[in-house]
Amino acid sequence: MTRPLPEAVQTKAAEFFDLTVRPLTSPLTVEEMRAALSDFDGVVPTLGDMFSAEIFAAQPDWRCRILANFGVGYNHIDVEAARSKGLAVTNTPGAVTDATADIAMTLMLMSARRAGEGERLLRAGRWEGWHPTQLLGMHLGGKTVGIVGMGRIGQAIARRCHFGFGMNVAYHSRSAKTLDFPAEQMSSLLELAGAVDVLVIAVPGGDATHHLINAGVLDAMKSHAHLINIARGNVVEEAALIDALTAQKIGGAGLDVYEFEPDVPMALRMLENVVLLPHIGTAALEVREDMGMMSVENLRAFFAGETPPNAV
Repeated sequence: MTRPLPEAVQTKAAEFFDLTVRPLTSPLTVEEMRAALSDFDGVVPTLGDMFSAEIFAAQPDWRCRILANFGVGYNHIDVEAARSKGLAVTNTPGAVTDATADIAMTLMLMSARRAGEGERLLRAGRWEGWHPTQLLGMHLGGKTVGIVGMGRIGQAIARRCHFGFGMNVAYHSRSAKTLDFPAEQMSSLLELAGAVDVLVIAVPGGDATHHLINAGVLDAMKSHAHLINIARGNVVEEAALIDALTAQKIGGAGLDVYEFEPDVPMALRMLENVVLLPHIGTAALEVREDMGMMSVENLRAFFAGETPPNAV
């Protein structure tokens, strides 16, 4: 395991395997990734462990036979390069859906209702008491949310918006979806961006979605609209977002992920019209335990000669 996981997960893994847990919380270095592939039969990597094609190409073959990724997103692993070396790759879908959707709603409410600004005002001792025009934000009820990427997480967010807040739902996705709530599919991302009050990013990371949200998309948004990103940081062109927020071209933003995390530009941190969370989309004990147990089960099945339940 490349990072410490919840105790219950480590205990379960130790029932099946001779377990080594790297004690650090930082991503693996290049040297550590090569050592992991050389010294272990299976590795449980996670976000930031950049298993690129170059890593796999460093030698003809490796001892490691499986990368059981801890997380649903696996854009930090070059899956084709791993397969070319005979390694299986798995992930942990499903376990993260509701928790990530909840964080999207948290960011929507905090951004629309200016909760971050309000807390900073109070903590700084500058709050002078209630008055009728203080920190006026946007009410979400009856507004239109646009979902970019209508997979498991996108649908979970849309359900919360529709059934919980009475919001209208629109979306842009690679294919039309059969849904249990009303939603309008938009033909293009620009059309969606220009039609909604809140734009939520819920697409997978990777080359295909790198800078999907760029200056053009931000320019298409309404001046009062809010951008929410709970996907991957580099889906949003961070410099373009900073420009849009600085110029107040959009109403605000809520971010749980960043293009170059853990580095968050000072220009972004200094803005009042953005809510910044430290990538806590799945940071609930039950969720992280579920994710870990899925990784362990993928490993158990693989080494038992079975098909892992969550093969990528």
